[in-house]
Amino acid sequence: MCDTIVALPSATKDGRMLFAKNSDRSPNEPHVVVRYPAKDYDLDKNPNVKLTYITIPQVQHTYEVVLMKPSWIWGAEMGFNEYGLNIGNEAVFTKEKKGKDSLIGMDMLRLALERTKKAKEALDLIIELLQEYGQGGNCGYDHNFHYHNSFLIADREEAYVLETAGKYYAAKKVKDFYAISNCLSIEEDYDIIHPNAIDNVIKKRRCNTMEEFGFARCYSDKIYTHFAKAKKRRCLAQEVLEKNKGQITVQTMMEILRSHAPNYKEDTNSVASICMHAGGLIGDHTTGSYVASLSPDDAYYYVTATSTPCQSIFKPLILDKEMPIETENEEKAKEYWMKYERLNRYIYAGQIDKAVFLKEISQLEKEYVDKFESKKTKAERNKIIKECWAKADKLIDEYLKKMNGAEFNFQKGKPSYRKYWKKKTDILFAQKD
Repeated sequence: MCDTIVALPSATKDGRMLFAKNSDRSPNEPHVVVRYPAKDYDLDKNPNVKLTYITIPQVQHTYEVVLMKPSWIWGAEMGFNEYGLNIGNEAVFTKEKKGKDSLIGMDMLRLALERTKKAKEALDLIIELLQEYGQGGNCGYDHNFHYHNSFLIADREEAYVLETAGKYYAAKKVKDFYAISNCLSIEEDYDIIHPNAIDNVIKKRRCNTMEEFGFARCYSDKIYTHFAKAKKRRCLAQEVLEKNKGQITVQTMMEILRSHAPNYKEDTNSVASICMHAGGLIGDHTTGSYVASLSPDDAYYYVTATSTPCQSIFKPLILDKEMPIETENEEKAKEYWMKYERLNRYIYAGQIDKAVFLKEISQLEKEYVDKFESKKTKAERNKIIKECWAKADKLIDEYLKKMNGAEFNFQKGKPSYRKYWKKKTDILFAQKD
């Protein structure tokens, strides 16, 4: 489960391209932020690259990327490259059969970031990969979870949405803004479509004529899509974007990523919330979040590198050799996520005063977002980045020190909710400790 949003320069306050995503996964699945430098390959010695499930030919040169990804998967849920290309991936549920182990959406996303510079190039490459290798494979961390994929792709100037069902696809260029969730959204308003997509559904009697065709109508698995509450989350994002059209800012995007369903109650699970909370039979948990701000001249980002954006700090980042994230070291990146996750579990349990904590992180985030947005030079921004990440780490360390390694004691929410989080937490930290 995930949500991805984009606002083009025509819809933003300062004329920048804004892109944002929440990654919703198993709450115990570490979501790591890792930088991979650009690299040249000797194809005589290393002709192939091993993805999550299959091996494909390597290219001579891959671009520098920052990936936000499940720790056990080769690919990524979201990320960006040195040219300001940003991509987010969503699970979608369709009537087409699930394929055998091959490419997964996260692999296609990473390959596009490593091999293309522009949004249209990335779109074309993902379609090419889909046709050559197909899609399939378990994407669940602690359970089997097979699905097809959609993508939101943006560079500094334009954005595209690509939705797939097996080998079939539809895509369109975004105007002003767009949100995708765990549902197909393109109907007859596509700009690009698989040459046999319409004939396929007419043959399978999902529609009778070309005039009746809509990609989402004809390819969606309505039952899975319904229980994923994807349409509700997508509508929530679209409504905020529409309301703020022409005035959309980085803060708007952060607010969307932190938003909950109108009927959400504290200390419950919520599949219908963009900031997704686990705790029930259905649904995942937001394990990582980021916002991108792009212009023809520069690109900068805000990442949590932690789960649960409604109680996390968006910290500034620019692509540079000296970054406060790990370079190619996913184990160290995992340790960072785990440290913050320990704090989050104390908050879920009620052992840390959430209101006091939120007040502190809100003040810290606002201070550094305001400072960062006002600076223009790389040196000034790097200084603020270092200060912000250091202060965030210090704050979390202080809270963890107060807990002094105390056992988790879940007292908030209904008994079933407390039982869920106790079980998940026991498993997570038994693995770690």
